[in-house]
Amino acid sequence: MPRYLSLIKFSEQGAKNLKQSTARAAAFRNAAEKAGVKIEGQYWTVGAYDGALILRADDEQKALRCLTELATLGNVRTETMQAFIDTEFGAIVGR
Repeated sequence: MPRYLSLIKFSEQGAKNLKQSTARAAAFRNAAEKAGVKIEGQYWTVGAYDGALILRADDEQKALRCLTELATLGNVRTETMQAFIDTEFGAIVGR
């Protein structure tokens, strides 16, 4: 099942409503699970990005649809990339 890492930045709207961030994260996790997307981790960070998500879906479209729906709420912007564990990456580079 493909894994994705999504880096998050709060929009102006998201920053204004920062105190609701954890509640929004819980709602996103629930909506993602209903859509067949597993959230492996939700993290708040300090630095260039405000957070990170690690998610898995059996199909890329499910994961991207879920992130698109998150973006339409207007609280965050995401930058998403596929992520691999060591054995997956080893298979790609053909140890």
